[in-house]
Amino acid sequence: MMVALVACVGVMGGLMIFVEPLIAEISDVFSQAGISESYISLIFKASAICFITQITCEICRDSGENAIASVAEMWGRGAVTFMSMPILKALIEKINEIMGQV
Repeated sequence: MMVALVACVGVMGGLMIFVEPLIAEISDVFSQAGISESYISLIFKASAICFITQITCEICRDSGENAIASVAEMWGRGAVTFMSMPILKALIEKINEIMGQV
């Protein structure tokens, strides 16, 4: 069990080395598009919640705890929904702004 945990941590550390340039590139593209830095942060946080929720659910299912896995999935969906509210609000404001110009 401990060997598997160390291997997982090693793989995740190696993955971060490869993902860091990708994150920098995505941030650069969003900055050039004029998207606020706070929205970029929310997108990355929501992605992290999705990954963590997926891993948690798989561990629970492997342990035979399907009910806990279902609750973890609902929590993850709720957390992402809650975090997306500022982006949704900004989107609605932009739509209203565009509709007002027409």
